Amino acid sequence: MAQTLYPRMIMEALATVTYAGTKKSIVESNMVADTPSVAAPDPASGRQNWRVGVVLEFPRDTDPFLKSTIKAAEAAIHYHCGKDVEVEIKTEFKSKPRPEAGKMLPGVKNIIAVSSGKGGVGKSTVAANLAIALARLGYRVGLLDTDIFGPSMPKMFNVEDAQPYGIHKDGRDLICPVEQYGVKLLSIGFFVKPDTATLWRGGMATNALKQLIGDADWGELDYFILDTPPGTSDIHLTLLQTLAITGAVIVSTPQQVALADARKGVDMYRNEKVNVPILGLVENMAWFTPAELPENRYYIFGREGCKQLAEELHVPLLAQIPIVQSICDSGDNGKPVALSSDSATGLAFINLAQAVVTVTNRRNREQAATQIVGMK
Repeated sequence: MAQTLYPRMIMEALATVTYAGTKKSIVESNMVADTPSVAAPDPASGRQNWRVGVVLEFPRDTDPFLKSTIKAAEAAIHYHCGKDVEVEIKTEFKSKPRPEAGKMLPGVKNIIAVSSGKGGVGKSTVAANLAIALARLGYRVGLLDTDIFGPSMPKMFNVEDAQPYGIHKDGRDLICPVEQYGVKLLSIGFFVKPDTATLWRGGMATNALKQLIGDADWGELDYFILDTPPGTSDIHLTLLQTLAITGAVIVSTPQQVALADARKGVDMYRNEKVNVPILGLVENMAWFTPAELPENRYYIFGREGCKQLAEELHVPLLAQIPIVQSICDSGDNGKPVALSSDSATGLAFINLAQAVVTVTNRRNREQAATQIVGMK
């Protein structure tokens, strides 16, 4: 049985434990939240050993050194005060824990996933211009670049050098989204080197995505646009398990190879375990019209493939966007064409935004709210 114990002896033991986050002891780091409690043995109640209670305060619930620090503190007390001492360590956090899945973004009215089954069909271009067009229509808009391994939004919004800052709000440390063209924007591209590949396992990518969603100050939004990666992946499942997505917009080109993948994207959202409504399809690169022959249309990737697919799936065709060099150039230059409604392409995205508002309002009137996916 341990000798007589005092709180001071427990503090001396804890002073030998180093917290990796500060390279100082947990006592020097002011992590011992209260005077340790000490209870003597009480044979009458059946407790034969001394009992010690310690409360440690960590910066946040996701602290990577939390478990190792707790184990080290337990070991130090046993080493300095006796192996038979019963140790109970509780934790508190300076920053409140992230809200549970399904309870994030309480100020957001509509969450729209812009998806494609295949890469290279212009999904990110559509997502960026849709977000800007909605903002130009007077809506409060946020845009999350969820493509952890190939983020493109910082370049398309001309904010590659932006560095989001943090604030302490309502007891939590939050990231402030970058604001550009009336849109609140976050992307993993703000936190990694633009010329360096992101070599992360799936768990690291999904944890980073959850932080961009739940640890950011998105505030009140009418529309929260998710620019998702191509295909179906861990990222999509994380989004479905974290957010109640209002509906999905599927982007494809008219060619059959792209349409086959678009069907898979539609099937993912319509799966009975997912049950996210399809708001409609967007046919990108629908045709090419040369500047010198403005009346001509050349159907390079096939004709009205998305229109036929929309009819087959009984969903709206929200827009047909032509191949125009200015759309590509404006994205590369960080000034998406939706910033100007004077051009035919800019007007096309304004019309797309109006169509999305219409189908979203109809969806909200006629269908129940989406539930987060509970499958593992």
